[in-house]
Amino acid sequence: MKVFHGRAEGKMSELRGETFSGTVWADPVMPPTDGVTINTVFFAPRGRTYWHTHEQGQVLQVTAGKGWICKEGEAPQEIRQGDIVFIGPNERHWHGASDGSYMVHIATSIGKATWQEEVAEADYPQGLVAG
Repeated sequence: MKVFHGRAEGKMSELRGETFSGTVWADPVMPPTDGVTINTVFFAPRGRTYWHTHEQGQVLQVTAGKGWICKEGEAPQEIRQGDIVFIGPNERHWHGASDGSYMVHIATSIGKATWQEEVAEADYPQGLVAG
C-alpha cells in the first residue's frame, strides 16, 4: 500500500505542450506507480490532446465544464461534468474542451501512453457551448 498526500503547498501546475494543442494544465495526483498515472487536467476552450493510445486503457472523470472525446473512426461525442469515460487498451483517441467551455477531468492512465499526431483543426468540432 502507498499513500499519496495532496499536492504540496507551493507546487506549480504543469503547462502541457508537446502532445497537446491550445492551453492545457495538469496537476499530478499520483506519480507513475506500477503502471498507473493519475492527473487532474484543465483544458482551456479548444484545448485538446493529440491522438494517442494507452497500453492498458484510460478512465476519464469529467469534474467541470464541457468537451469532446473521439475514438478513431467514430464521430466525436460530447462529454460534460459528471461523465465517466472508459477508453479500452490501445484505442486511438483524443479528448479536450469545447470551443465554448473549459473542461477539467481526472485522467487515470494504465500502462504506457503512445502519443501520435495533432488533431487537425478542421476535424475539431464546432458549436458545443457552455450552458
